[in-house]
Amino acid sequence: MRIHLKIKTANTLIPFNHQHLLTGTIHKWLGWNNEHGNLSLYSFSQLSGCSVTDNGFTFKSATSMFFSSHDSILIQTIISGIQKDSNMFNGLTVTDIIMQEDPDMTSRNLFYVASPIFIKRRVGERDDHIIYNDSRANVCLKETLISKMEKAGLSDESLVIMFDDKYPKAGTKMIVYKEVENRCSWCPVIIEGKPETKLFAWNVGLGNSTGIGFGAIK
Repeated sequence: MRIHLKIKTANTLIPFNHQHLLTGTIHKWLGWNNEHGNLSLYSFSQLSGCSVTDNGFTFKSATSMFFSSHDSILIQTIISGIQKDSNMFNGLTVTDIIMQEDPDMTSRNLFYVASPIFIKRRVGERDDHIIYNDSRANVCLKETLISKMEKAGLSDESLVIMFDDKYPKAGTKMIVYKEVENRCSWCPVIIEGKPETKLFAWNVGLGNSTGIGFGAIK
């Protein structure tokens, strides 16, 4: 299930490295729950419609984002949190909440990103950031999605997932989260499998750290 948030801006500058502020707002709305620090069964997009300046992002009068979850109770929790306190950060305020029911994924295989996909694996004493054209990338995508499916009690032997590395605008983004640099992929993903598997991925996101703003798909 997915909710779309319409957000009023105050014509203020939003810093480039604001993902931790957005995450903090999401966690404020969710309140205490068992998702923090665990394998998250939710995802959320970046803010849309920005203009880039030398010092950060600006929005003319409004922006938007979405929040998705496999758990309908979590959706109700965040709606309640927004209704109690619609303020975000840097003058951003939610004005409307629009509910989107789960779509039929029977004939759909291609998914575009709404926030960059982050894949991290421990190799020896360091963390490798794996991008879309790395030979390990698709295996890692599948591993993480299967782990989330197992947590939700789902399985799909027919699952195939891969980056669409032929996409002409595929690339990477460096996202700084609390002063830590994370090399991420900005590349569509092809998912084949049961419709409910594709829907699950659409709701929970792909890759690592969806709970802090990575890996949302649309």
